Amino acid sequence: MDLRRIMETVNMIDNENLDLRTTTMGISLLDCIDSDSDRACQKIYDKITTKAENLVKVARELETEYGIPIANKRITVTPISLIAAASGDSDYVKYAVTLDKAAKAVGVDLIGGFSALVHKGYQNGDRVLIKSIPQALKETERVCSSVNVGSTRSGINMDAVKEMGKIVIENEKINPLNNGNLVIFCNAVEDNPFMAGGFHGVGESDVALNVGVSGPGVVKTALEKVKGESMDVVAETIKQTAFKVTRMGQLVGQEASKRLGVDFGIVDLSLAPTPAQGDSVANILEEIGLESVGTHGTTAALAMLNDAVKKGGIMACNHVGGLSGAFIPESEDAGMIAAAEKGILTVDKLEAMTAVCSVGLDMIAVPGDTPAETISAMIADEAAIGMINNKTTAVRVIPVPGKDVGDSIEFGGLFGYAPIMPVHKESSAAMINRGGRIPAPVHSFKN
Repeated sequence: MDLRRIMETVNMIDNENLDLRTTTMGISLLDCIDSDSDRACQKIYDKITTKAENLVKVARELETEYGIPIANKRITVTPISLIAAASGDSDYVKYAVTLDKAAKAVGVDLIGGFSALVHKGYQNGDRVLIKSIPQALKETERVCSSVNVGSTRSGINMDAVKEMGKIVIENEKINPLNNGNLVIFCNAVEDNPFMAGGFHGVGESDVALNVGVSGPGVVKTALEKVKGESMDVVAETIKQTAFKVTRMGQLVGQEASKRLGVDFGIVDLSLAPTPAQGDSVANILEEIGLESVGTHGTTAALAMLNDAVKKGGIMACNHVGGLSGAFIPESEDAGMIAAAEKGILTVDKLEAMTAVCSVGLDMIAVPGDTPAETISAMIADEAAIGMINNKTTAVRVIPVPGKDVGDSIEFGGLFGYAPIMPVHKESSAAMINRGGRIPAPVHSFKN
């Protein structure tokens, strides 16, 4: 790397909010399965604290050596519904407490994998885990949970969709912020380093190191230099910028893997915003030419941004994965927050945007009296977009007790704050209460 490129990267870090958003170690717990849940939990604790013992230490060494900030250090594990099913326990809260204890012991920020995969149906462990989610999130600080309710190959499990609406409302009654640690997916991926939806898939190696890179500010700054140019130039500029950012992620990820003695997994290049000034996906879309995110043209601009980011990442690294692209959380993006407060950005527009972005309706705050069936219907809509488009979609929605449209909720930290967004008052209950399964689309049959 020549001096010019070094200085360019230094400037991105110092002035454009470029960071390595996370180093995430994925750990398989399949060898921790035991019919005695106490023995299983001890095995889980021992494996995590052994394999991840030096994760934070190595990340800090790399921060110092390369001058690249690593915002979060995280762990993902095999979905606990698969691990705990052998125990016959009536709830899995002790497994969540064990994960939390292990995460604290090794010093990571979050641990994901209190998860169930029910896109085609339930096994008993799935039922127990899902019912355990509210209490598990109540009793832990760093545990993240996810449930996959649909896929392109299997359709949508509407019984699970209905149940997850109720779980969201149960979380609201305990602590609405707990819903920030719960994601409901369609087409969940097995190598996702970002929370709250991360888990370590059964097809992954025993231990792997994934990294997540983010740089909305870098992309916006690059686009400021091509004002008035054609969309072809805009796309090429984004692609070249994504290439540089991904290279940085690959460098750190490979070096971290080598020092930790584990497999290098993937680089997830996701434009994941924060509430910090200059770290906004909405501002990128506005730099492309929108007066405000949410107006007509937003979906087209986002589609181009997402595609160009992925093309640049794939050019830079053979192992790009996870949820690469652009995230559009309501609460974590200063530009999204401003547009939502003005009423320009609505839930319906966000839903349309999710058809072309990385994930889905993320960190959406809604009135506290929103019925469980309405939450389930929002989940069903997002799952349908994912199923039909063969992409990952998700819902992380937060009903806030005592709050209505015009109010807001403060989450703090990277979560920022969110204005309460209106949802449709007309009921979806009759549809949700049908249950059953929405069949897979015709293009799912590819064998």
